[in-house]
Amino acid sequence: MDWLTTVDHKKIGIMYLLAGGFFFLIGGLEAILIRLQLMFPQSEVVSAQFYNELITMHGTTMIFLAAMPILFGFMNAIIPLQIGARDVAYPFVNALGFWTFFFGGVLLNISFIAGSVPDAGWTMYAPLSGTTYTEHFGTDYYVIGLQISGIGTLIGGINFLVTIINMRAPGMTFMRMPMFTWATFITSALILFAFPALTVGLAALMFDRLFSGNFFDPSAGGNVVLWEHIFWIFGHPEVYILILPAFGIISEVVSTFSRKRLFGYSSMVFATILIGFLGFMVWAHHMFTTGLGPIANALFSVATMLIAVPTGIKIFNWLFTMWGGSIKFTVANLFAVGFIPTFVMGGVTGVMLSVAPADYQYHDTYFVVAHFHYVIVGGLVLGIFAGLHYWWPKMFGRVLSEKLGYWTFWTFYIGFHLTFFVQHFLGLLGMPRRIWQYLDGMGFNTLNFISTIGALLMGVGTILFIINILITMRKPKTAENDPWKDGRTLEWTISSPAPEYNFAQTPLVRGYDAWWLEKMEGNSKMTPVEPIGPIHMPSPSILPFFMGLGLFIAGFGFMYAREFGVVSLVIGIAGLVITFGCMGLRSWIDDHGFHIEEEEILKDQGVKA
Repeated sequence: MDWLTTVDHKKIGIMYLLAGGFFFLIGGLEAILIRLQLMFPQSEVVSAQFYNELITMHGTTMIFLAAMPILFGFMNAIIPLQIGARDVAYPFVNALGFWTFFFGGVLLNISFIAGSVPDAGWTMYAPLSGTTYTEHFGTDYYVIGLQISGIGTLIGGINFLVTIINMRAPGMTFMRMPMFTWATFITSALILFAFPALTVGLAALMFDRLFSGNFFDPSAGGNVVLWEHIFWIFGHPEVYILILPAFGIISEVVSTFSRKRLFGYSSMVFATILIGFLGFMVWAHHMFTTGLGPIANALFSVATMLIAVPTGIKIFNWLFTMWGGSIKFTVANLFAVGFIPTFVMGGVTGVMLSVAPADYQYHDTYFVVAHFHYVIVGGLVLGIFAGLHYWWPKMFGRVLSEKLGYWTFWTFYIGFHLTFFVQHFLGLLGMPRRIWQYLDGMGFNTLNFISTIGALLMGVGTILFIINILITMRKPKTAENDPWKDGRTLEWTISSPAPEYNFAQTPLVRGYDAWWLEKMEGNSKMTPVEPIGPIHMPSPSILPFFMGLGLFIAGFGFMYAREFGVVSLVIGIAGLVITFGCMGLRSWIDDHGFHIEEEEILKDQGVKA
């Protein structure tokens, strides 16, 4: 009950990690089935229909239900600690964001049990996603599941924007914020502007399917390319919503384990802002072959190449941070250092794809699959692993086994490059994406076999990581405040795991890398800006859980309305009544929270009152 009702950002962060990890395993299983099907020519491990369902659900699950929630887990667990805050700006809304994401994800995956699985590709291109080509409910699960899940992401983004703007500790100016906080801030701004585009697109597609809206039906005056524009106006910023927090994690880890201030901090900040800005300028590079014309293609081609500049600034700054540093190769740092060349490879193939005439050759081949997996898996997932090993003691009070961590790194890293490096050559040889089988004698056999072996090796790496977690969780919580001894930011100044109220006294920030600065001056703790006194805390609430559940029920009801009529509509309306009823209760009942008294805080701090 404690976890169902919690509004504590640290517990919500852990729930995001658990839910994201669960969906990551589902998405990984789908990926391995895809690779097993393609291991040999004309294989029949899965049927053609199930293969379409797998590639659709793999992409959708990994992007929306695995990568983003795990990043939100980090943001929740770490950002308030890094800025010296006691909580996020809106704790209740934070809990609501988690439950709407979770129930949206569950609704999407229930499609497997219901027997109507989304099968039109994770991008859901019209007209494939219309009722002409998919009469079953698969696309409806996608549309409604993602709309519910997207509510959680959007309100989460707003929450972090307000938290970072309003709740920084005294002295923490914008140019003293840690890089992970900056990355989260820009990511939240991207979420604020990108997700409404997806919501509009999904609503239009829903109207097409349920009420014959004809937005994307050319025979009734609609336009299929309109869906591509709407989807990619969201979809390209989404790539940066995913990768910017990973950049932030790498900045923290590389700096900590090089025992050096991050090189070129201000240029890193402006590079992050520029990447966020340019991320909205390039969506049509996914559409070079749709016939937009030479002027549009040229403009989007140039804008895409421009993004390489701020990204390059980041790469060089990480290298210069390590240059001359006293580097410790912990598991977290191995993942961070491994991230850098891998992401560069993904970036270089991205620049290749930005050349519009060349893109006509690469488009819809495995070259594109290799490119975006180098960016998302070789970039984002390696960043996530670095962050998990780095902040695990702060979240759980236990340090993950370094020995098992090294095995995780090498199996996953080698497996990753085996899987995706050869796919560049498969693409250049002409192997198309999304195909279920390929003929023998086309030159694809060996490379596909190698790719599948690599995927299985990545699976082994993931299992080793889970074993590491299970072994570590049986140990006592013995992690120190600063288990790495080289922590630079405020989260390393308080106990591991952090107390419910985070900081007994709000710290005074006197410069960038606030904790490192104090240590260098011989101080054993931060200077507080207030005496110890009662701390006001928000009350736990079950309402966010029921609001998410209500949307889940409503989605189910309205989805089946065209088959079951009134009964379905009644279920849908009942779900909305639950959600709006909870909103009403929240509005009418005053909840003043509670106070943690001075004696309890002093006892926590080990001080005799």
